[in-house]
Amino acid sequence: MIDAPAAALAPLAPPAIFAPAPREVSFGLVTGRAPLGTRRVIVRIGERILADRRLRGRSFSLHVPMPANAFPLRVTAVDRIGRRSSSVVTPVYGLPSGSEPRQTAPRLDPVLERTVRSLTVGAGGTTAVYVQDLRTGRGAAWNARARFPAASTLKLAIAVTVMRSLAGKPDAGSELDGLLRAMLISSDNAAANRLEIWLAGSTSAGSARVNETMRALGLNDSLMYGGYETPRTPSGIVPIPIRVESQPAFGFGKYTTAWDLGRLARATYLAAAGKGPLLSLGVSGAEARYVLGLLVQVTDRGKLDRFLGGTAVVMHKAGWVESVRHDNGVVAFRGGAFVATVMTWQTPQADELAGHVAEAALKRFRAVG
Repeated sequence: MIDAPAAALAPLAPPAIFAPAPREVSFGLVTGRAPLGTRRVIVRIGERILADRRLRGRSFSLHVPMPANAFPLRVTAVDRIGRRSSSVVTPVYGLPSGSEPRQTAPRLDPVLERTVRSLTVGAGGTTAVYVQDLRTGRGAAWNARARFPAASTLKLAIAVTVMRSLAGKPDAGSELDGLLRAMLISSDNAAANRLEIWLAGSTSAGSARVNETMRALGLNDSLMYGGYETPRTPSGIVPIPIRVESQPAFGFGKYTTAWDLGRLARATYLAAAGKGPLLSLGVSGAEARYVLGLLVQVTDRGKLDRFLGGTAVVMHKAGWVESVRHDNGVVAFRGGAFVATVMTWQTPQADELAGHVAEAALKRFRAVG
């Protein structure tokens, strides 16, 4: 004779997790749907419990603190008689709490402006900087509209254009996923060229698609020119000044500005939070979070992240050719995030300059909140 109904002994179905999703950055939002009969939802990383909440109904939406690294996130459902079932999402790239962006108009921070100016004066060569807090809008710039050879910095624009052409992020392990990983994480030129061909049949036609994306975002001082060589303001607020102080002399090819690159990084980060102009261009929040998840893994270090240690998460795309060394990306820290772009031409300590700019911006934005 059976002592209990068979249904009572059946395994509890696993919870469905809607967010976060694999291979994406996360601001700490965990949403999903629990199986029928669930009374508690537990969110954990390894043995560390991030949340343990009673549940009414079946849907759940929690904000939890996440570590600033890659990890598997486990959600466990517990029913009234103690049965448990779990689902795991991996990898998730956690961002510090309070780093969600706001659509705030840029405004000049005079203190940071003086700091940026002093750093660029002592760096030598030709430099350009754009920095903006993505919560308050505070920021500073130097020579931000001067055109520099773009090098690999426009590979972020290629990735964004690819996302515009997709109905969602590419499947894990697919050819497209592999090409995007190679292009952004290790800055592979051949992968960039293949993605341009995928976009429009040739590198020149693909470049035209990338340029169209840039123009749609209002980024008019950038040009994607063919493939890569292989194997080689509101009233009362002062806006961040966007000028040309000096500009390197170079021939034909790809070019861009600190102003354009900074706004491209900002647009990508806003889209990851479901905001900003990229959404209307067909780039979803999930696709933007996927791109940022790749930028977290970039192997070309020692620039914006040079002096930050483990205090922040840096999502960036650097670029260099001959006398050019650039870095552009978003720095997320506990309580905020900012975009930082540093471009250099014949600057002896170019990587150090990028590191000092990011370090100074982080210190300033933490101080003013």
